Amino acid sequence: MNARPEHPTTAAARPGRGDPGARPGPEPFGPGTILWDIAGDVRLLLSLPAAVVLQVAHPAVGAGVDEHSVFRTDPWGRAHRSLESLQLWIFGGERAIEEGRRLRTLHKGISGTDTRGRAYHALTPAHYAWVHATAYPAFLSSARYLSRPLDEAEERRLYNELLRLGDILGIGRRDMPATPEEYWPYFERMVRDELENTVVVRELLDPRRPVPPPDGSGALVRRLWPLLHPTLARLHVFVTTGLLPPVVRDRLGVTWTARDERRMRRLGFVVRTVVPLLPERLRYLPVARAARRAARRAARA
Repeated sequence: MNARPEHPTTAAARPGRGDPGARPGPEPFGPGTILWDIAGDVRLLLSLPAAVVLQVAHPAVGAGVDEHSVFRTDPWGRAHRSLESLQLWIFGGERAIEEGRRLRTLHKGISGTDTRGRAYHALTPAHYAWVHATAYPAFLSSARYLSRPLDEAEERRLYNELLRLGDILGIGRRDMPATPEEYWPYFERMVRDELENTVVVRELLDPRRPVPPPDGSGALVRRLWPLLHPTLARLHVFVTTGLLPPVVRDRLGVTWTARDERRMRRLGFVVRTVVPLLPERLRYLPVARAARRAARRAARA
């Protein structure tokens, strides 16, 4: 399966390793990039679950998570490790390159058969690229509801930065659409031909899914968790569903009403009003916060 339709700019026409015109190695991110601004903001915690649902709606990715992930037995630990890894991609400097290599090594042993009887491997280029490609609609949807919509130039910058991030993760440029104009036909084809309501999608969008208290919770949280969890789970599923592209909700058979949309817009207004007022220690995630401090020190020096 190809990761994207053929376009005039093909892999054969692009420079590769060993070619005189080959691109330099992956370049770490820094201040001034869009990802630097949005990937460390606490609102990332609201947008990431929608990207995950997009990922596991692919039968191969869903089967890999179903059969190999510990998201059921260690949900908080799994989420923490994934978030920390993602933060390193953007804010880790040279450590980002090593983290990309580590992830590829980690996924080498993940393989099996998906729900359609097709053999899969986590590092199959089309599958690995799809996991990465889901970040683009997730970030755009999050910006539209939770902060501010990106204009056309910013959307293009964001997409180009995601291609750079793919370099860090070892995703070949030939396996990703080259431009936003090429991305959307690719995305629509994937939704139409590949995505389905997998068992993992159904679990992630089920507010009744059993989840233990967060790791390290105090006695009070553990005692109140049976009361807190149902409300938090419903909110989590609501926001996740609201940030999915409508075409994906339709494909997965997920209900979203006009009333839901109004509630989502009201919630977004609250979030984009309150979060910018938070002090840095509350607005940014720990790895991003440390990177921002280090960047300020370097600028002063």
